[in-house]
Amino acid sequence: MQPTPPFTPLVAPFSPWEPSALALIVFFAIVLALLAVILFLSGFLVRQRPTPEKQRPYECGILPTGSARFHYPVPFFLMAVFFLIFDVETAYIISWAVAWPELGVAGYLRMAAFILILGAGLGYAWRKGGLDWTEEEGL
Repeated sequence: MQPTPPFTPLVAPFSPWEPSALALIVFFAIVLALLAVILFLSGFLVRQRPTPEKQRPYECGILPTGSARFHYPVPFFLMAVFFLIFDVETAYIISWAVAWPELGVAGYLRMAAFILILGAGLGYAWRKGGLDWTEEEGL
């Protein structure tokens, strides 16, 4: 019986002096230097003559009238957040459904727990009034 050899990593240690790594470092340095030169020249060479016409907000060629701030109801934002959350969970459930044959019963039980937790969160939001569109109620 032969002694087991010491552990050898599958990937060699990274050296910044390898040709591919050195090329990446040089490329990154050139990009940073070029970016610095462009930013310096754009701020140094451009003549700035602010006028009232140039300082006015531009909104697609339409002259602004009144304040740009207007009231969105809070339930609008709550519904947007709920949509994003449940949209991401839908993508997760679809990817689980694609991998169903490999996951088997263990994957089914995990997804069932995941859906139960989602349902509990939805029930909580519903009970607190997060799905109502009235101004008086809500989270």
